[in-house]
Amino acid sequence: MMTKTDYWKSRLEKWTELDAQDRLSEVLFGLIMVLTITGTISVTATGRHEVSDLLWAALGCNLAWGLVDAIMYLMDTLIGRARSIMQMNKIRRSVSPDVSREILRDNISPLLSELMNDHEIDRLNEKIKDLPEPNMKTSLSIKDFLIAGQIFLLVFVSTFPVALPFLLFNDIAVAMRVSNGVALLFLFAAGFALAKYSGLRPVITAMTYTVIGIFLVALTMMLGG
Repeated sequence: MMTKTDYWKSRLEKWTELDAQDRLSEVLFGLIMVLTITGTISVTATGRHEVSDLLWAALGCNLAWGLVDAIMYLMDTLIGRARSIMQMNKIRRSVSPDVSREILRDNISPLLSELMNDHEIDRLNEKIKDLPEPNMKTSLSIKDFLIAGQIFLLVFVSTFPVALPFLLFNDIAVAMRVSNGVALLFLFAAGFALAKYSGLRPVITAMTYTVIGIFLVALTMMLGG
């Protein structure tokens, strides 16, 4: 039999799972970070030693970015979970229908809020009050750390396909062209997958995603990133 703590833990943990959009965003961040470094190789590099230094810089950059992103996810999860429990408790303890409606409308999607009338909101509030009391501790679970690890790997591993050509080709110009081609392919594939996920037009979305990625890389490099 499911305890009260198990019930709320299962509900709250489902709200923190990474969806396809989150995963694709992490890959895009990783690609942008490594491209801001590999994009300078043709300008600054005069030999294999310089290229090696820049590749190590790219790996270190994405290593740091992946760690920061993973830690921020854990912090956001902890804060979001605590707020969810706080809002549930406010609804359960509220004696005013108007207050309960306002809390619930603030915590559901704007579309659902517009579609639901006060009577439907009140019914939902009653169901929430009938749920077991959310008395679980607002702490992080093993699953949260696994998701944070997934975020770290998505950011860090996205470095390798773009950096690999510089290890395979002695000619820096050729390596640069192959690296840029791989990056463009990944940007296009991410946009295509995002379109399939969201129901948008795949080719147009993929091309838009690629152009946005290139623009962000160019902007980051212009600003000294």
